[in-house]
Amino acid sequence: MRVLVAEDERDLAALLATGLRRAGFAVDTVHAGDEALDRLGLYACEPGCDPGPGPGPVGGAPYDVLVLDRDLPRVHGDDVARRLVAAGVPTRILMLTASSAVEDRVDGLDLGADDYLGKPFDFPELVSRVRALRRRSARPALPPLLARDGLVMDTVRRTAVRDGRDLDLSPKEFSVLQLLLEADGAVVSAEELLERAWDAHADPFTGAVRVCMSKLRAKLGEPGPIRTVQGVGYVL
Repeated sequence: MRVLVAEDERDLAALLATGLRRAGFAVDTVHAGDEALDRLGLYACEPGCDPGPGPGPVGGAPYDVLVLDRDLPRVHGDDVARRLVAAGVPTRILMLTASSAVEDRVDGLDLGADDYLGKPFDFPELVSRVRALRRRSARPALPPLLARDGLVMDTVRRTAVRDGRDLDLSPKEFSVLQLLLEADGAVVSAEELLERAWDAHADPFTGAVRVCMSKLRAKLGEPGPIRTVQGVGYVL
Protein backbone atom coordinates (compact mmCIF):
# COMPACT_ATOMS: atom_id res chain seq x y z
CA MET A 1 0.00 0.00 0.00
CA ARG A 2 2.84 2.39 0.91
CA VAL A 3 5.96 2.37 -1.29
CA LEU A 4 9.27 4.19 -0.88
CA VAL A 5 11.24 4.71 -4.09
CA ALA A 6 14.98 5.26 -3.48
CA GLU A 7 16.47 6.21 -6.85
CA ASP A 8 19.16 8.82 -7.50
CA GLU A 9 18.10 9.49 -11.10
CA ARG A 10 15.43 12.09 -10.39
CA ASP A 11 13.58 11.75 -13.69
CA LEU A 12 13.34 7.99 -13.26
CA ALA A 13 12.27 8.37 -9.63
CA ALA A 14 9.49 10.76 -10.66
CA LEU A 15 8.40 8.39 -13.43
CA LEU A 16 8.31 5.43 -11.03
CA ALA A 17 6.34 7.41 -8.45
CA THR A 18 3.77 8.58 -11.00
CA GLY A 19 3.23 5.08 -12.38
CA LEU A 20 2.97 3.46 -8.96
CA ARG A 21 0.47 6.09 -7.80
CA ARG A 22 -1.66 5.39 -10.85
CA ALA A 23 -1.54 1.71 -9.84
CA GLY A 24 -3.03 2.63 -6.47
CA PHE A 25 0.00 2.95 -4.19
CA ALA A 26 0.92 5.80 -1.86
CA VAL A 27 4.48 6.68 -2.91
CA ASP A 28 7.32 8.76 -1.48
CA THR A 29 10.68 9.30 -3.20
CA VAL A 30 14.23 9.90 -2.00
CA HIS A 31 17.45 10.24 -3.98
CA ALA A 32 20.22 9.10 -1.60
CA GLY A 33 20.84 6.25 0.80
CA ASP A 34 20.88 8.36 3.96
CA GLU A 35 17.52 9.87 2.95
CA ALA A 36 16.12 6.35 2.53
CA LEU A 37 17.34 5.36 6.00
CA ASP A 38 15.76 8.48 7.47
CA ARG A 39 12.40 7.74 5.81
CA LEU A 40 12.55 4.17 7.07
CA GLY A 41 13.24 5.37 10.62
CA LEU A 42 16.86 4.15 10.62
CA TYR A 43 19.83 6.36 11.41
CA ALA A 44 22.65 6.59 8.89
CA CYS A 45 25.79 5.23 10.51
CA GLU A 46 29.43 4.67 9.72
CA PRO A 47 30.54 1.02 9.51
CA GLY A 48 31.20 -0.44 12.96
CA CYS A 49 29.08 2.01 14.95
CA ASP A 50 25.96 1.16 16.94
CA PRO A 51 23.14 3.09 15.22
CA GLY A 52 20.36 2.08 17.61
CA PRO A 53 16.82 1.32 16.48
CA GLY A 54 16.11 4.70 14.90
CA PRO A 55 13.19 7.07 15.48
CA GLY A 56 10.52 5.04 13.69
CA PRO A 57 9.22 5.43 10.13
CA VAL A 58 8.56 8.94 8.88
CA GLY A 59 4.84 9.45 8.31
CA GLY A 60 3.69 7.07 11.05
CA ALA A 61 3.00 3.88 9.11
CA PRO A 62 5.75 1.55 7.83
CA TYR A 63 6.38 1.18 4.13
CA ASP A 64 5.18 -2.09 2.63
CA VAL A 65 7.81 -2.11 -0.15
CA LEU A 66 11.12 -0.32 -0.75
CA VAL A 67 12.07 0.03 -4.43
CA LEU A 68 15.81 0.39 -3.93
CA ASP A 69 18.36 1.43 -6.53
CA ARG A 70 21.57 -0.37 -5.67
CA ASP A 71 23.94 2.47 -6.62
CA LEU A 72 22.73 5.24 -4.32
CA PRO A 73 25.00 8.13 -3.29
CA ARG A 74 26.18 8.85 0.30
CA VAL A 75 24.94 5.50 1.65
CA HIS A 76 25.11 2.64 -0.85
CA GLY A 77 21.96 0.67 -1.57
CA ASP A 78 23.64 -2.48 -0.25
CA ASP A 79 24.12 -0.80 3.13
CA VAL A 80 20.50 0.37 3.17
CA ALA A 81 19.38 -3.22 2.59
CA ARG A 82 21.69 -4.53 5.32
CA ARG A 83 20.41 -1.98 7.85
CA LEU A 84 16.78 -2.66 7.01
CA VAL A 85 17.16 -6.42 7.40
CA ALA A 86 19.25 -6.13 10.59
CA ALA A 87 16.62 -3.87 12.18
CA GLY A 88 13.89 -6.43 11.56
CA VAL A 89 11.73 -3.91 9.68
CA PRO A 90 8.95 -5.75 7.80
CA THR A 91 9.37 -3.62 4.66
CA ARG A 92 10.04 -5.78 1.59
CA ILE A 93 12.90 -4.82 -0.75
CA LEU A 94 12.78 -4.75 -4.54
CA MET A 95 16.34 -3.97 -5.64
CA LEU A 96 17.04 -2.24 -8.95
CA THR A 97 20.37 -2.25 -10.77
CA ALA A 98 21.80 -1.48 -14.18
CA SER A 99 23.87 -4.66 -14.02
CA SER A 100 22.48 -7.86 -15.49
CA ALA A 101 25.26 -10.11 -14.15
CA VAL A 102 24.04 -13.18 -12.28
CA GLU A 103 26.61 -12.55 -9.53
CA ASP A 104 25.11 -9.12 -8.84
CA ARG A 105 21.61 -10.58 -8.58
CA VAL A 106 22.86 -13.25 -6.18
CA ASP A 107 24.71 -10.63 -4.10
CA GLY A 108 21.60 -8.46 -3.88
CA LEU A 109 19.42 -11.34 -2.74
CA ASP A 110 22.06 -12.44 -0.23
CA LEU A 111 21.98 -8.93 1.27
CA GLY A 112 18.33 -9.43 2.10
CA ALA A 113 16.52 -8.14 -0.98
CA ASP A 114 13.25 -9.98 -1.56
CA ASP A 115 13.31 -9.47 -5.33
CA TYR A 116 15.66 -8.11 -7.97
CA LEU A 117 14.96 -6.27 -11.23
CA GLY A 118 17.53 -5.21 -13.80
CA LYS A 119 17.38 -1.93 -15.73
CA PRO A 120 15.86 -1.35 -18.20
CA PHE A 121 12.60 -3.04 -17.21
CA ASP A 122 8.99 -3.09 -18.32
CA PHE A 123 6.91 -0.99 -15.95
CA PRO A 124 3.98 -3.46 -15.73
CA GLU A 125 6.45 -6.06 -14.45
CA LEU A 126 7.67 -3.65 -11.75
CA VAL A 127 4.10 -2.99 -10.61
CA SER A 128 3.34 -6.72 -10.55
CA ARG A 129 6.45 -7.44 -8.47
CA VAL A 130 5.62 -4.64 -6.00
CA ARG A 131 2.11 -6.05 -5.56
CA ALA A 132 3.50 -9.55 -5.06
CA LEU A 133 5.92 -8.31 -2.39
CA ARG A 134 3.15 -6.48 -0.61
CA ARG A 135 1.14 -9.71 -0.43
CA ARG A 136 4.20 -11.45 1.04
CA SER A 137 4.70 -8.79 3.73
CA ALA A 138 5.03 -9.67 7.40
CA ARG A 139 1.40 -8.76 8.01
CA PRO A 140 -1.08 -11.66 8.05
CA ALA A 141 -1.56 -13.04 4.55
CA LEU A 142 -4.61 -11.55 2.87
CA PRO A 143 -6.65 -13.30 0.19
CA PRO A 144 -6.67 -11.75 -3.30
CA LEU A 145 -10.49 -11.64 -3.11
CA LEU A 146 -12.09 -9.58 -0.36
CA ALA A 147 -15.86 -9.78 0.12
CA ARG A 148 -18.38 -8.28 2.54
CA ASP A 149 -22.07 -7.36 2.34
CA GLY A 150 -22.36 -7.67 -1.44
CA LEU A 151 -18.98 -6.06 -2.10
CA VAL A 152 -16.35 -8.14 -3.89
CA MET A 153 -12.84 -6.78 -4.51
CA ASP A 154 -10.12 -8.47 -6.53
CA THR A 155 -6.88 -6.93 -5.25
CA VAL A 156 -4.82 -8.50 -8.03
CA ARG A 157 -6.94 -7.43 -11.01
CA ARG A 158 -7.84 -4.18 -9.22
CA THR A 159 -11.58 -4.59 -9.75
CA ALA A 160 -14.48 -4.03 -7.35
CA VAL A 161 -18.17 -4.84 -7.73
CA ARG A 162 -21.24 -4.40 -5.54
CA ASP A 163 -24.13 -6.79 -6.05
CA GLY A 164 -22.77 -7.57 -9.52
CA ARG A 165 -22.37 -3.89 -10.50
CA ASP A 166 -18.89 -2.76 -11.50
CA LEU A 167 -17.56 0.13 -9.43
CA ASP A 168 -15.48 2.68 -11.33
CA LEU A 169 -13.15 3.59 -8.48
CA SER A 170 -10.16 5.91 -8.60
CA PRO A 171 -6.89 4.46 -7.26
CA LYS A 172 -7.34 6.35 -3.97
CA GLU A 173 -10.96 5.22 -3.57
CA PHE A 174 -9.90 1.64 -4.29
CA SER A 175 -7.18 1.84 -1.61
CA VAL A 176 -9.57 3.25 1.01
CA LEU A 177 -12.20 0.60 0.28
CA GLN A 178 -9.53 -2.11 0.42
CA LEU A 179 -8.41 -0.95 3.86
CA LEU A 180 -12.01 -1.02 5.11
CA LEU A 181 -12.55 -4.52 3.68
CA GLU A 182 -9.30 -5.77 5.19
CA ALA A 183 -10.41 -4.48 8.60
CA ASP A 184 -13.21 -7.09 8.49
CA GLY A 185 -15.75 -5.09 10.44
CA ALA A 186 -13.33 -3.20 12.69
CA VAL A 187 -13.31 0.59 12.79
CA VAL A 188 -10.54 2.27 10.78
CA SER A 189 -9.59 5.78 11.88
CA ALA A 190 -9.19 8.67 9.48
CA GLU A 191 -5.59 8.95 10.69
CA GLU A 192 -4.83 5.35 9.70
CA LEU A 193 -6.45 5.83 6.29
CA LEU A 194 -4.34 8.95 5.75
CA GLU A 195 -1.14 7.18 6.83
CA ARG A 196 -1.67 4.10 4.67
CA ALA A 197 -3.39 5.42 1.54
CA TRP A 198 -1.72 8.81 1.10
CA ASP A 199 1.96 9.70 0.85
CA ALA A 200 3.98 11.44 3.55
CA HIS A 201 3.29 14.91 2.13
CA ALA A 202 -0.47 14.69 2.69
CA ASP A 203 -1.73 17.48 4.92
CA PRO A 204 -3.76 15.95 7.78
CA PHE A 205 -5.89 19.12 7.93
CA THR A 206 -7.04 19.18 4.28
CA GLY A 207 -10.05 16.90 4.74
CA ALA A 208 -8.69 14.58 2.04
CA VAL A 209 -10.09 11.48 3.75
CA ARG A 210 -13.54 13.05 4.16
CA VAL A 211 -13.67 14.14 0.50
CA CYS A 212 -12.52 10.72 -0.74
CA MET A 213 -15.03 8.98 1.53
CA SER A 214 -17.86 11.15 0.17
CA LYS A 215 -16.99 10.23 -3.43
CA LEU A 216 -16.62 6.56 -2.52
CA ARG A 217 -20.01 6.48 -0.80
CA ALA A 218 -21.65 8.05 -3.86
CA LYS A 219 -20.20 5.32 -6.11
CA LEU A 220 -21.19 2.53 -3.73
CA GLY A 221 -24.81 3.70 -3.73
CA GLU A 222 -27.65 2.90 -1.35
CA PRO A 223 -27.98 1.45 1.13
CA GLY A 224 -24.66 2.94 2.16
CA PRO A 225 -22.33 0.21 3.49
CA ILE A 226 -19.85 2.60 5.15
CA ARG A 227 -20.81 3.88 8.59
CA THR A 228 -19.15 6.78 10.36
CA VAL A 229 -18.34 6.17 14.02
CA GLN A 230 -18.33 9.69 15.42
CA GLY A 231 -14.91 10.69 16.73
CA VAL A 232 -13.43 7.25 15.96
CA GLY A 233 -13.43 6.52 12.23
CA TYR A 234 -15.20 4.46 9.59
CA VAL A 235 -16.48 0.89 9.47
CA LEU A 236 -17.76 -1.30 6.64
